[in-house]
Amino acid sequence: MTQRRRRSLALLTSGVLALPLLAGCGAGEDEGGPAAAGPDIATTVREQVADGGVLRWAVDSLPETLNAFQADADATTGRIAGAVLPQLFTLDAKGRPVANPDYLEKAEVVEREPKQVVLYKLNQQAVWSDGREIGAADFVAQWRALNGKDSAYWTARNAGYDRIEKIERGKTDLEVKVTFVRPYADWRSLFSPLYPKQVMGTPEAFNEGARGALKVTAGPFGLGAIDKKTGTAALTRNPRWWGRPAKLDTLVLTAVPRAGRPAALAAGKVDLAEIDRSGADRIALAHRDAGRVDGTHGPGASLTPAQATLSWALAHGADEAKAKEEQESRQKNADAVKKYAEEQSALRGFTVRKSLEPAYTQLAMNGASGPLSDERVRRAVARALDRKTLAEIVLKPLGLPAKPVGSHLALAGQQAYADNSDALGGQDTQAAQALLADAGWRKGGKLNEPAKAGAESAESSQDDSKTPAGAGAKPGPGDGTGEDGLYVVGEDDGRNGDLRSATADLGLRRTRPGLPGAPAAGLRVLPQTPVRGFGADPADGIASFGRTDGPSPALAPASLAAQQEHVLLAQAETLARGAAAAAGDAKAPAEGEEAKEEGDAKEPAAASPAPVQAPAKQARTSGAMLAKDGKPLSLRFVLPAGPGSEALRSVGERISQMLQKIGISTEIKKVADESFFKDHIASGQYDLALYSWPATAFPATDARPIFAKPEPAADGSLLVEQNYTRVGTDHIDQLFDQAAGELDEAQARELMRKADARIWAAAGSIPLYQRPELVAVKPGLANAGAFGLGAPRYQDIGWKKPPAAKGAKDGEKK
Repeated sequence: MTQRRRRSLALLTSGVLALPLLAGCGAGEDEGGPAAAGPDIATTVREQVADGGVLRWAVDSLPETLNAFQADADATTGRIAGAVLPQLFTLDAKGRPVANPDYLEKAEVVEREPKQVVLYKLNQQAVWSDGREIGAADFVAQWRALNGKDSAYWTARNAGYDRIEKIERGKTDLEVKVTFVRPYADWRSLFSPLYPKQVMGTPEAFNEGARGALKVTAGPFGLGAIDKKTGTAALTRNPRWWGRPAKLDTLVLTAVPRAGRPAALAAGKVDLAEIDRSGADRIALAHRDAGRVDGTHGPGASLTPAQATLSWALAHGADEAKAKEEQESRQKNADAVKKYAEEQSALRGFTVRKSLEPAYTQLAMNGASGPLSDERVRRAVARALDRKTLAEIVLKPLGLPAKPVGSHLALAGQQAYADNSDALGGQDTQAAQALLADAGWRKGGKLNEPAKAGAESAESSQDDSKTPAGAGAKPGPGDGTGEDGLYVVGEDDGRNGDLRSATADLGLRRTRPGLPGAPAAGLRVLPQTPVRGFGADPADGIASFGRTDGPSPALAPASLAAQQEHVLLAQAETLARGAAAAAGDAKAPAEGEEAKEEGDAKEPAAASPAPVQAPAKQARTSGAMLAKDGKPLSLRFVLPAGPGSEALRSVGERISQMLQKIGISTEIKKVADESFFKDHIASGQYDLALYSWPATAFPATDARPIFAKPEPAADGSLLVEQNYTRVGTDHIDQLFDQAAGELDEAQARELMRKADARIWAAAGSIPLYQRPELVAVKPGLANAGAFGLGAPRYQDIGWKKPPAAKGAKDGEKK
């Protein structure tokens, strides 16, 4: 397995695919424009921040390793490394790399020909916690560990380090000279973080020595105790730190799942926590209601008066067993309501700071096979999307700017950013339809009958759909999918794109599940009809976009579906009888006139009834949806089903509506978070999917494997690296390679913009919006919160000094 492939397997989490957030092209030129949203961290000068104190900061989990270059490193690994190890370059508020003066006096390219040479001049006060100066030996050890030449090192990545030819001491011990065998534009990404030679010096130390401990550090904080039982990692102020000292005594990283963070905040377990939309809503409600709970939200809010009455009746009924059970249930509910009220009261003491994460959400299209292997179909999907509307669904309710992301390779504010979406084109329904027509997809196309297996196929061919299925028959089209979380947007339920004659279904009513005389059934898929907005999906709690006037395109109880169908069929039968009677009345006079002309005075003989002929079997067509070669244009849309993914599901539902308008149906499948990536995205078992990529200040290096053209492996499989859309071109790869070796920074950025335009044109992935960043904090916390594109400055985080008393101020004036 290659180093790059190891990295692709390592840097992924459910719904959010992780990249190392390093640094990028140099600063100076005002390119990329302003950031879409700046940091919201209660910026405070150090003089107004108190010395001392403890901050408890929520993290997703304790790290499996403290070595950021190993495959199982995670976000907590990076946070710890940022506070305790040298970061030669950090990111400013626009996500642009700047030299860190705590470690560097200067770093620059001093030679370009015949080879690139970078000279690092280190801060003369910079020392490791054991007293040793940071120097060339540490650079050499890290280069040898990460250059990929020694397979004994279990590294996750070697990009950039593999281009180094040698590292040597400069004129003094404070100078480090790095010579590259090939030019490397992203040299600022290297040696951040920088580990001591004790960690990088041998494979054994690299592989095992830094997994659970870091004996030597060199940051404003040092690593204290990591307690697996309490789920905490303590970072303590570094007494050997030569820079401006950390304001906090201790920074405690506390593992708290996202869903449990509101409760942890209320219980005083954490002071700072990134939260999802539901957590932010709870804090907003706590402020609105002054901490009181009136029953309109929280446990019991959905209890109707009828349900409350029934519960009371059961709890006080004659059946002692049921009464006891109901009384216990009521007590549990009462306890939950009380706990919720106490939490809401405590949450009034927090505020929510908001910005936009250094990450964007995209619609990924799997171009490996199926309809989306045709670039015209992918482009049609992209041009059916109103990206502005999709961004507003997520960001507008939060009061954040809802401008669609215009680049795959950078975010607004970063120097490489430019809106290259014109290479594909904006939302245009007619253009999308023309692309689909050019690809051969037509409305009303004839559909092949679905293949059936074994006896079922023989039986169905014999009765030719004339005999109603028996009670034991398997569900057919329109009945339950048999798979929780799956429903179809745009499915016509076998009605050739139009509603079948209601009277034709009357004979089948009593054999369908849920109708009178039929066996009971569980869930079935409702026929898809145009609706205004979306209804709530009870399966996952997706918030409504608006009230609906028709059935929601979601799984509904079979009994409800049966009642709806029964009413519609009864109405149709009445209308059909009325139409038949009217036709008979209109025909009678004509027959009488004809008899009179023939001079037949006798009563006409009663005509014998004509034999009833079975209706001719009509070819099944796609109706208003598209079809080609006997197959409908239907796409599998995979979405995560877990808590915290409500926004993705809401956006996915709206995308499905947009695609339905151009004749594309979607099968939405909601899957468990733990299987979303592994079993679907990485394995290619999807057509459409929503997930996020983090931004990087090094697109030439870090984004290349995301968009690299897949290559056949020796075993016949496809090596996709991190390109899970399986869409790429040789030209895009060439532009990345040229940019990575271009030392003219302006030219390198221009090459990246050209690559981005090509990525847009290939339409493998469509950036939608920058992800919201919501962080709950205690109001007195300074220089922390929603950092946006910037990196935390850990030594400046602390608690604001209390305002001076009025009397003390008056005394100072005297």
